[in-house]
Amino acid sequence: MAIYLDSARLEDARRAQELGFVVGITTNPALVAQAGRPGLDIVRDLLALTGGYVFYQVIADTVEERLEEARQASRLDPARVMIKIPATTENLAMAAGLVAADVLCAITAISAASQAYLSAMVGATFTIPYVNRLTRQLGDGLAVVRDCQAAVAGSQTRVLAASLKSPAEVMSSITAGADDVTIPLDIILQMGDHPLSDKAIEDFARHQALRA
Repeated sequence: MAIYLDSARLEDARRAQELGFVVGITTNPALVAQAGRPGLDIVRDLLALTGGYVFYQVIADTVEERLEEARQASRLDPARVMIKIPATTENLAMAAGLVAADVLCAITAISAASQAYLSAMVGATFTIPYVNRLTRQLGDGLAVVRDCQAAVAGSQTRVLAASLKSPAEVMSSITAGADDVTIPLDIILQMGDHPLSDKAIEDFARHQALRA
């Protein structure tokens, strides 16, 4: 079980690494665009900030262009750059070839258990359902997580839950069977806090003051 930061911002990555329990960083084209820098430059800098995987999503128009994009990104650190590939039959076939060439791959935008099953068949390290997005589109993103976990059972492919908008949604994804989660920094920071914990700390301090 692991927590990844979902961000392409270097300041977010630095803060997440200070926490000590965030193991790597996922990016996507929208996050890269928000950062306003070339994607491979961002990946190179993120690799310097974490010892874990850094995810990079291919976006080129053709299979050949996506293959070259994947190879360029992987060459930055073949053991730690995880290539995100959106789930289509064409892209799954492409992923099979990349995995055979020892390129780390994650199949993303998973919307059905069949896609997760094929992710495992091609040897992807991760299959990534977008939980909140699927809840809005299908009514129950957590059901997709459960179905994905059942589909990849017995394989080496891990279910990485993404599109998580609250600590409660993170925990629901984990209890639904997600192996790992990727979360924006603000949600990560919220997870360790709770008003009742703050109240307990205040009570401890008050009792200690009375004993002094």
